[in-house]
Amino acid sequence: MNDDKHIKLVMRNKRAYYEYEIIEKYEAGISLQGTEVKSIRAGKVNLGDAYARPRNGSISLINLYISPWETANEYDQHNPTRPRLLLLHKKEIRKLSHEIEAKGYTLLPLSLYFKAGKLKVELGLAKGKNVHDKRQTALKRDATREMDRARKLSQ
Repeated sequence: MNDDKHIKLVMRNKRAYYEYEIIEKYEAGISLQGTEVKSIRAGKVNLGDAYARPRNGSISLINLYISPWETANEYDQHNPTRPRLLLLHKKEIRKLSHEIEAKGYTLLPLSLYFKAGKLKVELGLAKGKNVHDKRQTALKRDATREMDRARKLSQ
């Protein structure tokens, strides 16, 4: 994701990295209505409770909250939590559907970003961590932070 200069990060789901072990990452387009793009550009989006599920031969993003656009009239307004279709290749859809249904993995949005003017979502195929794993993650993070502090002081 970070290799292209034309990427503008909108939001990152930090909680997903803490609560889940990310096994594999995918990039997908997302099907949106007109006012949704304006709200996302303004940063009025919440990834916290969002997840993806296979539905009718495609994969939909569920519980992604995009705030209604203030200046739009009632007719042009969108439903803030409607399921949104993810744009993936058929081969990827089949693979992800199998992983979710057979192995019990979860498909989570890790970040939303604009890449060359198009909104993309980075998906992570994830497995839930238990309490012990979460503690290990916190300990590693703290140790890294301490090493960085020590390195800065010695310079």
